[in-house]
Amino acid sequence: MDDKIKPLANLTRNQTAKIIEVYGGYGFRKRLQVLGLREGQTVKVLSKQPLRGPLTICVGNCQMTLGRGMAHKIIVEEL
Repeated sequence: MDDKIKPLANLTRNQTAKIIEVYGGYGFRKRLQVLGLREGQTVKVLSKQPLRGPLTICVGNCQMTLGRGMAHKIIVEEL
């Protein structure tokens, strides 16, 4: 796997990336789409709690907080 391709959970604060794939079932993918998280979208990590805590991200003009488990299922490419 390319070094720039990784789960969203592995990004650090202030890193920007493009969503390239979402792993999970139909319900999970649909839930992310409703939040505006879909393939091709650019996301920026605003804050990241240590260890297993949540991440706060920015997508477009919206901020949202995702659990670490959800963030591990979103595969991104660093920009």
